[in-house]
Amino acid sequence: LGVLGDWERPYLTMNYRTEADEIRALGVLLKKGYVYRGLKPVNWCFDCGSALAEAEVEYEDRKDPAIDVGFPFAEPDKVAKAFGLAELPDQTGYAVVWTTTPWTLPGNQALNAHPDITYQLVRTERGLLILAADLAAACVARYKLVRHDVVAECKGKALEGIRFRHPFYDRLAPVYLGDYVTLDAGTGIVHSAPAYGVEDFESCRRYGMKDDEILTPVMGDGKFAGSLPLFGGEMIWKANPKIVKTLEERGVLFAADPAHVHSYMHCWRHKTPVILRATVQWFAGMDDVPGYDGTKPAEPLRATALRGVEATQFYPDWGQARLHGMIANRPHWTLSRQRQGRVPLPFFIHRETGQLHPRTLELIEQVAKRIEQGGLEAWQSLEARELLGDDARHYEKVKDTL
Repeated sequence: LGVLGDWERPYLTMNYRTEADEIRALGVLLKKGYVYRGLKPVNWCFDCGSALAEAEVEYEDRKDPAIDVGFPFAEPDKVAKAFGLAELPDQTGYAVVWTTTPWTLPGNQALNAHPDITYQLVRTERGLLILAADLAAACVARYKLVRHDVVAECKGKALEGIRFRHPFYDRLAPVYLGDYVTLDAGTGIVHSAPAYGVEDFESCRRYGMKDDEILTPVMGDGKFAGSLPLFGGEMIWKANPKIVKTLEERGVLFAADPAHVHSYMHCWRHKTPVILRATVQWFAGMDDVPGYDGTKPAEPLRATALRGVEATQFYPDWGQARLHGMIANRPHWTLSRQRQGRVPLPFFIHRETGQLHPRTLELIEQVAKRIEQGGLEAWQSLEARELLGDDARHYEKVKDTL
């Protein structure tokens, strides 16, 4: 059949030795300083109940509501100053955003504008609107507004820090600057929910937002937390039309396309929609990493891995280019999964600080030896006290798999 293989030493994923060696490889990555734990938006499948790797995501067309939403002025004096005016001609006004994910609005914590894009203050029968100059005419037409006059213009950087009111919660959203804002579609202003978008997350973190300040109202099963006002307990997809109706009732909905077709992420197993969701996960940092015990790695993991790929002979040879491209373009690697019956991340973390046990490297080898003898059940049945002694009361076993 032309099949090549090391028949005397086959690689079998469920061999105890293989499972133990995977854990030892994790220990090598940790010792070199590549492994870290943090809150980041990851691809999340509600059906898997777990994070997904990039390779587990497919793109298919999907219909979603596309809406234009107004964030009311909270600081009109600052808006006037940004546009070079002594005062505003109308105290009612909105920064208008366009989104195809209404369900992310409960998690909104900021607005994003491009520092170099020109924005206009447009007077209409619905009040003053802040829109990108290049998109203003199309927006006004989409909103079916009869009267519109350009009052003033400014660059996006003049809007930095000005706060606007959330459309339906008693909360303020400051304007943060972001180079990723484009004029391809929408209004030139992007609503930012840091828990549900990588660029949103990075923008809010850059402006000093801490992990515990990031709002994460969507649970792992795809429902809003029961404590969320207005939409608690609702599945996010079913909540979309209710959010749109709430916006309309509050007079901040400017346009709505109930069946906007766009390419959207889907799980390769379940063929169901995937979202970006900020959760605490374990990562292998491909470039900038914190190091281990205060020691930075000699070179980034990406460079190490690419050298390894180039030094390896592949059969068939196209496999080399595939793996090379996969590693070269990966921003970071999510190591953890929320699943059962797989090779574990055999870590113990402090209940209060979240820090790894100081003897983690030693503990990894001890767990590897036990799994080499008894398989994954050796970890499942392991009591922390067996390895940690009295320290066990301060630490908990990580339940994630590798």
